Amino acid sequence: MVGRGELTDAAWERIAPLLPCVDGRGRPWRGHRQVINGVLWRLRTGAPWRDLPERFGPWQTVYERFARWEADGTWARLLEKVQVRDDSVGAVEWTVSVDSTINRAHQHAASAHKKGRRRGTNWKIRALGRSRGGLTTKVHLACDGWGLPFALLVTSGNLNDSTAFDAVLDAVKVPRTGAGRPRRRPDAVIADKAYSSRAIRQTLRRRGIRVVIPERADQKANRVRRGRAGGRPPAFDRGLYKARNVVERCFNRLK
Repeated sequence: MVGRGELTDAAWERIAPLLPCVDGRGRPWRGHRQVINGVLWRLRTGAPWRDLPERFGPWQTVYERFARWEADGTWARLLEKVQVRDDSVGAVEWTVSVDSTINRAHQHAASAHKKGRRRGTNWKIRALGRSRGGLTTKVHLACDGWGLPFALLVTSGNLNDSTAFDAVLDAVKVPRTGAGRPRRRPDAVIADKAYSSRAIRQTLRRRGIRVVIPERADQKANRVRRGRAGGRPPAFDRGLYKARNVVERCFNRLK
């Protein structure tokens, strides 16, 4: 019987062939499905690893395999394989929503160097930035029209959203099942006013991507003040913009 939040039989059949082979040396490995269900339980509840229910096996085993697969890229390959399969059958919605969220740094991050020559390098590696809320980390996310993650970028919390936009958009790619380059061009990009800049709009138009970003009040006032020299207002689809909530829901699930 499948528990709440655990892998269904259909989901397991899809990812089982993609998982690393069980090493036959030494003691027998605990089954991948049981371990993955333990990882899903921990990520869904946010509980400490030591509080993992006994039905998932030893918490050390679940944690070690989770960390190992994160280090060797197994989780990323699983996501890519699923995206490739979904794109081949037309199940990927290429209306991409982009946004970011702030996460407070853990109290142990207070040991990060704040003075001296090592400050810049150390904080850049740790993705920490100091703002009014203290040390924070910012997660930039691009997801498809169904709210499934396409690309994720972690930066310091004091970095402006628009600064990381190009890097997030460049990370959106889905390989083809056969020959050919990966698909990297969404049909449309939806973002809030934080991404309303001339550079971002020009980048999207140059790549043939539909822009669905509202104009900021100060930009609108400046354009109106300049009269004809200010040009026409940028095109904006209010109906399509309502679909931006999928990225908020994706953040909610990830958190």
